[in-house]
Amino acid sequence: MASTADIKNGVVLAIDGQLWSVVEFQHVKPGKGGAFVRTKLKNVVSGKVVDRTFNAGAKVDIQNVDRRDFTYLYNDGESFVFMDATDYDQINVPGTVVGDAANFLLENQLVTIALHDGLPLYVEMPASVVLEITYTEPGLQGDRSSAGTKSATVETGAEIQVPLFLETGTKVKVDTRTGDYLGRVN
Repeated sequence: MASTADIKNGVVLAIDGQLWSVVEFQHVKPGKGGAFVRTKLKNVVSGKVVDRTFNAGAKVDIQNVDRRDFTYLYNDGESFVFMDATDYDQINVPGTVVGDAANFLLENQLVTIALHDGLPLYVEMPASVVLEITYTEPGLQGDRSSAGTKSATVETGAEIQVPLFLETGTKVKVDTRTGDYLGRVN
């Protein structure tokens, strides 16, 4: 068991059976009373952010979370298979852990997976990916980028909103956090 003196940004704590990452911390020594540590914690799995205060010297349970690079190989129906970039071991990650990242995963794509005791916690995608539009309604003469958007299906099967002038077969850059169109890629 560690104490509150070991709390730093990025450290993962086990509190009430859940894993919380320290986003911010501040040691406070008021003029009256005992010192304490004010923290902002983010749930590693759900992303929920809470404020929590610990008395100085209190015991905290620091956990080891390993973040490693993996290459996405394929989806076997119930889970996603990734290969460790360093030792070529393969792991199966359930679809619930992959979450919305599945909308932007292409074969041989590099991702970061956080592991705790060998179990995957979450999959971290790059900020943006390049995808090809596989289907969209044809654009009409006079459609410009400022005129509005239309729905388009990309090669992973996800639907995004794109400008009216884009056509099937165009490669586009997509933000993996929001699913927004960022621009055309030549």
